[in-house]
Amino acid sequence: MGDRIFIGGADMDGEGAPNDAQSLLLNRANRHGIVAGATGTGKTVTLQILAEGFAAEGVPVFCADVKGDLSGICVAGSPDHKLHPKLISRAEKIGFEDYNYGATPTVFWDVFGEKGHPVRTTISDMGPLLLSRLMDLTEAQEGVLTVAFEYADDEGMLLLDLKDLRKLLNHMSDKEVRTALSREYGNVASASLGAIQRRLLVLEREGAESFFGEPALDLKDFMRTTRDGRGIVNVLDSTTLINSPRLYSTFLLWLLSQLFEDLPEVGDPDKPKMVFFFDEAHLLFNDAPRALLEKIEQVVRLIRSKGVGVFFVTQNPRDLPESVLAQLGNRIQHALRAYTPAERKGVRAAADSFRENPAFDAEEVITDLGVGEALVSTLDEKGAPGVVQRTLIRPPSSRLGPATEEERQAEMKNSPVAGLYDEAIDRESAYEILLKREEEAAKAAEKLAKEEMEAQRELEKKKARTKKKTTTRRRSSRRMTTTERAVNTATRTITRRITDYVLRGILGGRRR
Repeated sequence: MGDRIFIGGADMDGEGAPNDAQSLLLNRANRHGIVAGATGTGKTVTLQILAEGFAAEGVPVFCADVKGDLSGICVAGSPDHKLHPKLISRAEKIGFEDYNYGATPTVFWDVFGEKGHPVRTTISDMGPLLLSRLMDLTEAQEGVLTVAFEYADDEGMLLLDLKDLRKLLNHMSDKEVRTALSREYGNVASASLGAIQRRLLVLEREGAESFFGEPALDLKDFMRTTRDGRGIVNVLDSTTLINSPRLYSTFLLWLLSQLFEDLPEVGDPDKPKMVFFFDEAHLLFNDAPRALLEKIEQVVRLIRSKGVGVFFVTQNPRDLPESVLAQLGNRIQHALRAYTPAERKGVRAAADSFRENPAFDAEEVITDLGVGEALVSTLDEKGAPGVVQRTLIRPPSSRLGPATEEERQAEMKNSPVAGLYDEAIDRESAYEILLKREEEAAKAAEKLAKEEMEAQRELEKKKARTKKKTTTRRRSSRRMTTTERAVNTATRTITRRITDYVLRGILGGRRR
């Protein structure tokens, strides 16, 4: 439609007068939005038609596929599909005369590298704040982890994967090293180090080891367009990832923060530079400490000036903090159920968030909406919320349902990032540096021990030649032995080197 995305319209066969088609203005899409509704009411299809619409207008899209249904976006719909008659009927009901089938250019991603190209980042890039959330650390433990990052930055040691972090924590557990770090950076408690190491084991069991490493994701690969100018839809397969909800939400928050840090200011563009769909959005805010919530609110508020639109997909608007809800200008509300007083209160709050339509009571309509039907209010040209309208969501042009494994593999084989991320690499980082230092210290200690033994033999030979028979009482000494001096010398080789300071962004991740 040129400057807008068609969402749907009134049921021409229903009661009441038809209203104008409901659409989302591209130049208001970076003002963010929400797609809400109970399970089975049509949120995934709404996400699908929005992703199709953005891609058709040349806007790259990122979305998480939690149930596997969204993968069908890479395949054109078909008249042979069992739902074809219903789709055609819906298009006719809303007066969608241009409805036709077509596939959307898609790139599949998967943190575990099974159903898409692997997605990785480094420990250094994620930073201590998000990593602390991922490991559910206390404030004191987060402080110790921050010291670990500062120490690694000052020493010029890259933290790329979990074994790098584990090796660094083991190194910091040494009493002399811990004492030196406590003097320079603040208290480093051995109990906190032990707790962090235990949490690392939990992360490994949840599969996070696959996520950390290189080659790290280049966000430019999420912002590609095709040769004919269409935006590519990046689908993150989350059918397995969602079983680790903290990893899922932290990963998506990291993506948002990286976009915020890396993209330049553009103000309000004619269309977004990228649109980001955050499915199961409540996981982002569950049990998040106040300090992190403030950071999330800040990122959501400011990222729109970078030309990025964020759409939260969740069951109930109440899943999101009020401070975040206030920033979501475009709203699509599917049906909600109200069986309890708390649920009725949620329905009332959702209805009150819309600009009132005198033709109906939004609170009553929300519980009466059918599958694929929603209350829609989008921002107008002046940035003001439009009057809420009861809307039938348009049918998707791509397949309604998942892609087959063969279709997925074909997309991966022909994708523009094929071969870029498939093979993991392991270059020199903290693990190798500290391991080398340990080996050098061990060799130095062994060499000095041999020299001490040789000196002892020479002394005994000299005594045997002179045949002096003297008996002396060995006096105790507090002086270090040669071996002890060797160990201390090796320890002192791990000194702080002055390097370029590593800049970290709003959520603590390394700025590239």
